[in-house]
Amino acid sequence: MTDTPAYAPPRVWTWEKGNGGQFANINRPTAGPTHDKDLPIGKHLLQLYSLATPNGQKVTILLEELLEAGVSQASYDAWLIKIGDGDQFSSGFVAVNPNSKIPALMDHSVSPPQRVFESGAILHYLAEKFGAFLPTDAAKRTAALSWLFWQMGSAPLLGGGFGHFYAYAPEKFEYPINRYAMEVKRQLDVLDRHLATNEFMAGDEYSIADIAIWPWYGGLVLGRAYDAAEFLDAASYTNVLRWAKQIDARPAARRGRMVNKVNGPLEEQLHERHDSGDFATKTQDKVEGVA
Repeated sequence: MTDTPAYAPPRVWTWEKGNGGQFANINRPTAGPTHDKDLPIGKHLLQLYSLATPNGQKVTILLEELLEAGVSQASYDAWLIKIGDGDQFSSGFVAVNPNSKIPALMDHSVSPPQRVFESGAILHYLAEKFGAFLPTDAAKRTAALSWLFWQMGSAPLLGGGFGHFYAYAPEKFEYPINRYAMEVKRQLDVLDRHLATNEFMAGDEYSIADIAIWPWYGGLVLGRAYDAAEFLDAASYTNVLRWAKQIDARPAARRGRMVNKVNGPLEEQLHERHDSGDFATKTQDKVEGVA
């Protein structure tokens, strides 16, 4: 038994600002900008405004993979959006993404410049634009897109569901943690069964489906998300682990994880990326003068 009275929803919900939990200070029930500020524009035709959350990593990994594959037109500037400071609510950012979520992309190679928002849409846009990391075979292409959209629908239950209640909520509650842990383990089982007979998500071809899923579920089983690998018995999903380690070893994936990263070891943080040489000279250990 508990002394806490059961919650009875009011007839009409009202917002209580700062209702606890991490990120409460930036959550609000309305859209649109809170302040006027233009976004910077660098030297490249592709301008990315992001943060190295799993959704942000998707796009930087794809861009680095494109450059690794010799697609020089994929050169880009990556500008840091500090969501904890509310950068995503500036007038400039809202003009690129009216939903005020990272990542957001501006493609200045077309006239007028094309805005692209939602990480899955950005992956699809870039894969189509450069003809890479999206299979040309009809069956494999359909599989890649199916798994891409699977990720877009499934990850909110991992992040906003499990991750929130397990790691970020101001208090731990058994019901939501159990509810979302069950769903995340089901999702991991879906992946594990598929990867038992497939090297990658679309068969034998690495694609934007892998690039979309890996930062979320690869990061989870590799122990990089919510400190929850043991809790979820991630080691038991052996096929997911094999796949996660295989992608983790790709140089472009390693670089993509670093871009717009503001936590973890300083040598893995590249707050802004404007040139390929920045990985060697402008990581935070170099910027802050750490040996």
